This record gives sequence, structure tokens and C-alpha cells, in this order.
Amino acid sequence: MGETENTTPVPDGPDDAAALEGATAPPPPAAPDCPFCDLPQDRYPTLHEGHWVLLEPRIVVPAHTVPPRRRWIITSDGDATNLWDAEPLPGAQCRIAHRMVCPYLPREDPPLWATVLRQENERRAQRLFNLPDDWDLPDAG
Repeated sequence: MGETENTTPVPDGPDDAAALEGATAPPPPAAPDCPFCDLPQDRYPTLHEGHWVLLEPRIVVPAHTVPPRRRWIITSDGDATNLWDAEPLPGAQCRIAHRMVCPYLPREDPPLWATVLRQENERRAQRLFNLPDDWDLPDAG
């Protein structure tokens, strides 16, 4: 196979395409929390019927800084769609799936800013579960 050929597996059906894009979040009424790190996320329906994606909350980045197949936009209908290999327009912004920066999922060779965000998410997740033994709430009266 030549070095310039795309070796990404082609999805066989809508469920495969959804999984390949990371649209594997639990649907409502389940909480929109990451099942790996338990951090709360923004959950959006995708164009794959019955599939949802967890997007990193409050993070909007210049689309050209995000690797292809990791760029998500929210449509006017409120659905999240993956731009796949589409080249972003100048000045375009996008969202990223939480799985790109989840501290407990395998790294995907992300850009430097995503590595920093992954490290911050790891600190946030540790604060959720690793409270000091002597930690007490103040007496509020």
C-alpha cells in the first residue's frame, strides 16, 4: 500500500460511523458525565440517529488547530456533526469531543494545547475522588 493512501477503516453502517466519530455517549436521561473520568460534559445528539457525543464544555477552538476527524460543529438544529476531513474555512471555530482530552483514555497524539487540557482534566478528576482524609466541611451553624 502506498504511503499516501488513506488507511482509515471505512464504516460499514451508521453504528460503525458513530463509533468511529466517538458518538458513544449515553443518551438522556443518563447524566452527561464521562464514564471514564466522571467529569461533566456537554452532550449533543449527532446526525447518527440515536447516537450522542460528549463535547468538552466551554471549549471552542480555531478549527485549523484541531486534527482532521476531531472537529465538531453544532448545527442550527442543535445537533453535533463531525467535519471529518473537510478543510475548515479561514477563521472557523469548532468544538472537540471529550475523548480527545479525557485523562483516562488512550492518547491520540493530540496537539500541545490538547495535552495541556488533558492534564487539567486529570487534575479536576483527581479532585473529585482524592479528597484528603482530614477534609471536613466547615460548620455552617
